Amino acid sequence: MPPTIATSLKLPAELKAAIDEDAKKLGMSSHAYMVKTLADSAERSRLQDRFTQDALDAEQDMLERGGYDWEDVKTYLAARRRGEMPERPPLRPVPR
Repeated sequence: MPPTIATSLKLPAELKAAIDEDAKKLGMSSHAYMVKTLADSAERSRLQDRFTQDALDAEQDMLERGGYDWEDVKTYLAARRRGEMPERPPLRPVPR
């Protein structure tokens, strides 16, 4: 287990009561509940950052390589539904 660092939180009474109640429902100590909640929040933040960066990277890739025209895609998918094996639509420049 990684080393731990003691931290003190001053919580409003209502929040502490809600934490105690929620922790009890989950069969956890209030301390364990707070640690898990903080860890989950930190992970969500990292995931959101990664999602945002992935989206920016995908946008950059699309701007550099091009994208598919919707009409070309609809034609391609209609042919696939009919059992045909058409070539993929060409990538087209994306207006900036």
